[in-house]
Amino acid sequence: MSQLQNGERVHLVDKKGRQYALTLKAGDIYHFSGETIPHDELIGKPDGTVVTLSKGRRFLALRPTFGEYVLKMPRGAQVLYPKDLSLIPMWADVYPGARVFEAGTGSGALTMALLRAVGPTGLVVTYEARDDFARTALTNIERYMGPVSTLMPCHKNAYEGIDVLEDGRLFDRLVLDLPEPWQVVPHAAKVLRSGGIYLSFVPTIPQVMQTVEALERTSVFGMIETFETLLRTWSIQGRSVRPDHRMVAHSGFLTVARKVEADWWSRPGKPVEVEAAGEQDDEAHEGEDAQA
Repeated sequence: MSQLQNGERVHLVDKKGRQYALTLKAGDIYHFSGETIPHDELIGKPDGTVVTLSKGRRFLALRPTFGEYVLKMPRGAQVLYPKDLSLIPMWADVYPGARVFEAGTGSGALTMALLRAVGPTGLVVTYEARDDFARTALTNIERYMGPVSTLMPCHKNAYEGIDVLEDGRLFDRLVLDLPEPWQVVPHAAKVLRSGGIYLSFVPTIPQVMQTVEALERTSVFGMIETFETLLRTWSIQGRSVRPDHRMVAHSGFLTVARKVEADWWSRPGKPVEVEAAGEQDDEAHEGEDAQA
């Protein structure tokens, strides 16, 4: 049976689903609205156990999921929502063993998502220009994941350039959560391997437009896509079934691109002819399906 340990992050959850975070420390006492509970009464208890505070208020004591931890952890910079954190490793195709460049580290939420995706054989190099953000991020990462050997944090500004790895190898993936990712695009073109994937997150369309223009100017990025995701939960109470009144709607836009052979997209005829032929084939197949 998994037991809560001294030094780990725990969430206390009330019957309305509200979560309150604390880090267990032997000898400490947790205070909540005039009630208390010694940390020692939580340490050693099973994950998911019910605990009672000094005046009778009851909570579930749980290890937080990654998404729950991100929403409650200390932060310097604004963190990405779990709906975006779950999509980024998929659309960037971050795989076990991948070499990933990230900027900026922020509060560490995206860094953790990337570390979980590359596994014990990969590498995440993360740039953060602000020292206070970097310290907060490292604390958050170590508190949730423990010591991580696959992370290389750097106090650097990605706008000024990106260093290649010490062994001279290029990055497989490049992921940006910066206000002006277009400033990094020329550097990305130099340090990302052929076939590698670029992904950036920004909150506004003007930022997307400048990013896409910068990707197109390099002549080595193609298959450029931009999209957003909306998350709507539902209330299911017997026969009363309806969407919840609130939803996690727009948070930002993801732009994804592949690094390919230089100038391929601008060569006369090739992409246009292939695309047109593909569309004709698709239309023909749709007609066949309709007749069938």
